[in-house]
Amino acid sequence: MRLFFSNLKKYRGYLGYAPVSILKTEVANTYLNWLWWFLEPLLFMLTYTFVANLIFNQSVSYFPLFVFIGLNTWNYFDRCIKRGVVMMRKYRGIVTKTYVPKYIFVLVQMMLEAIKIAISYLLLIPMMFIWKVPFTWHIIESIPLFIVLMILSFAGCSLMLHFGVFISDLEKTVSVVMRLIFYMSGVFYSISRNKSLSQNYPTVQKLLLRANPISCIMDGLRRCILYGKSPNWLWVGIWAVVGLAFCALGVHLIHKYEAGYAKIS
Repeated sequence: MRLFFSNLKKYRGYLGYAPVSILKTEVANTYLNWLWWFLEPLLFMLTYTFVANLIFNQSVSYFPLFVFIGLNTWNYFDRCIKRGVVMMRKYRGIVTKTYVPKYIFVLVQMMLEAIKIAISYLLLIPMMFIWKVPFTWHIIESIPLFIVLMILSFAGCSLMLHFGVFISDLEKTVSVVMRLIFYMSGVFYSISRNKSLSQNYPTVQKLLLRANPISCIMDGLRRCILYGKSPNWLWVGIWAVVGLAFCALGVHLIHKYEAGYAKIS
């Protein structure tokens, strides 16, 4: 891990330049440019609100904001994981010409998605005024939750980067698995307030909230931002420790095998 932090310092210039450069490239040929990063989460929020609230008759307080937080949390994690699988193919031109520690690309992707989610969350402030959501000190508790989300994303993305080089059909497998996790994470419904689960399947309800790190983080963010309550810090802490362990494993695997990545990918 000493080498990891040494490389962070060495490549800090690239980490500062690359995400902004990629963002500019993404919006260069679009009409809406930066505005699209506000519109995308807003439009998806309205779509899922319509489907879940009107068709499935969800009765959750501040439901549009409930969906908005869920979508942005999920999108950050989902994009990091999926793009980790194909990362060596994406950066093959750089990898074959010069040496860059491969987890630097993971951090670039994470910073790129962090900028997008930060822009999206700017919408949350006026939305909280519109829906008259009370502002409480618990909002501060969202900061460590975002840190744990980033730890888990780095762990997943670095592992996908490594195994994506050696397993050719991993991209399709991950896509299916992530779709399953999406529906199990309570993005557009409340796991903790689902009466059917609490009455008939209480064990399943606990597993969905605790054994799934994303639903744990998602539920915590909603509790502290919308409902003025503290997250379940015990399970957040557990997943932080697990995430750090997998981060160390991902960095170790990349250090050990990255010399052969260019030949295989």
